[in-house]
Amino acid sequence: MIKPGSTIGMLGSGQLGRMFVHAAQQMGYGVHVYSPGTNTPAGHAANLEITAAYDDLDACRTFARQVDVVTLEFENVPVETVEAISDITPVHPGRQVLEVARNRVKEKTTLQNLGLPVPDFAVVHKAEDAVEFVKSRGELGAVLKSAESGYDGKGQARVRSADDAAETLESIGGGPAIIEEFVPYDFELSVISSRSSTGEFRSFDPILNMHENHILDVSVSPSSRVSPQLRAELVEIAESLMASLDVIGVLCVEFFFTKDGRVLINEIAPRPHNSGHLTIEACVTSQFEQQVRAVCGLPLGSTELITGAAMANLLGQHLPDADVQFERLMQCPTAKLHLYGKVQPNVNRKMGHITVTAECADTAEAQVREARASMLAAAATENLPVQES
Repeated sequence: MIKPGSTIGMLGSGQLGRMFVHAAQQMGYGVHVYSPGTNTPAGHAANLEITAAYDDLDACRTFARQVDVVTLEFENVPVETVEAISDITPVHPGRQVLEVARNRVKEKTTLQNLGLPVPDFAVVHKAEDAVEFVKSRGELGAVLKSAESGYDGKGQARVRSADDAAETLESIGGGPAIIEEFVPYDFELSVISSRSSTGEFRSFDPILNMHENHILDVSVSPSSRVSPQLRAELVEIAESLMASLDVIGVLCVEFFFTKDGRVLINEIAPRPHNSGHLTIEACVTSQFEQQVRAVCGLPLGSTELITGAAMANLLGQHLPDADVQFERLMQCPTAKLHLYGKVQPNVNRKMGHITVTAECADTAEAQVREARASMLAAAATENLPVQES
C-alpha cells in the first residue's frame, strides 16, 4: 500500500490529469506530472511539472526516482517509456493493457481472441484489403480506422463503396489500419470500472453518451435505456476484460447497443474517461479518486450513484472571451462548472465541462443543455469572437 503523504507520478498532463491531481491532493498525496508540454492543465495543479519528451529515457528514469508509483493519463505513451520507468517504480496500468489500448489492430484482435463481442473487422495493410472487405458489406459500407493516435473522430473515416476505399485509406495515413462494419447502433454506453492489485473490482453505472461531430457532447446517468439485465451483462464484460489484461487502475469500455439488439465493444481506454466526469458530483467516489485508490493499493470506494446527473462538454466555440456566459450558466443552481485552464479556445478543443445533478437524470440532461445554450445565446447577443482552429 502506498499511503497518503507519498508522491504519485503521472504520464500525461491534460484535463484528466488535472482532475486526478485534485483528487490525489485531497487525499494527501503529492503529484508530479511528466509530459512534453509546458503550462499544462495538470501542470497548473500538480506539485511539480516536468517537461521532457516521452522518448527521453534518462529523464523518465529521473522522474521515476522521485515518485512512489506512476499512472497514466492517456494511452498514447510509448511502451519503452513505461518499461524504463517500471524498472525503478511500479506503473499502473502496465505494459500489457497499454499495448492493447494504444493500437487498434492489437485492441480488436485481443478482444476477439478473448471471446468478447466486437464489430466484424479486418486488418488493412494495403488498399486491396479494404476493397475486399467493403465489397462484402453491402450498402452500409464500413469504417476505416488508423492503428494508432486516433481520438474524437480523428484517424477514422466512413467508406461507402469499394471505389472509395483506396482514397479513404490514404486520408487516414495508410496502413496498418483496421476496417470494420458500419454499426447502425441505437445508442452508445460507457462502463467505467476499477480494479486493485488484490483483484477487488467495482464498476460505475453504465453512462449514456451522445456525440456531435464524433466528439462526446452529453453524458447521462442513470439511463432508462439500461435494464438490470443489460447492466449486468456490460459490467460482467468489463470485469472479465480487466482481469484478463490484469488492469490495475481504471478502465473505460465503450459499447454500441445496436438496433438489432446486439452489444458490441467499440473501444477501450485504460484511464478515466470524458463520460465519467459526472461521477465527481453524482457518485460517492469519483472516477479520479478511484484511480488514486487503485494504483496506490487502497480499498476501492463505493461507486453508488447519489443522484442523477448529466455532463455537457464545453468546447472552444462555447467559450468566447467574455464573463457574461458564466453568469448565465450559473443561473442553474445545480450547475457545476469545470474549466481546464487551457488558454487557446480553438474550435472543438475541450476546454471544460458542466455537470448538473437532479433526482431524475432526464431533468438533469435538459437543464445542462439549457445552461450551455444560455452561454451560446449570450455570445451571439454580444457578438463575441470565437477563436477558430
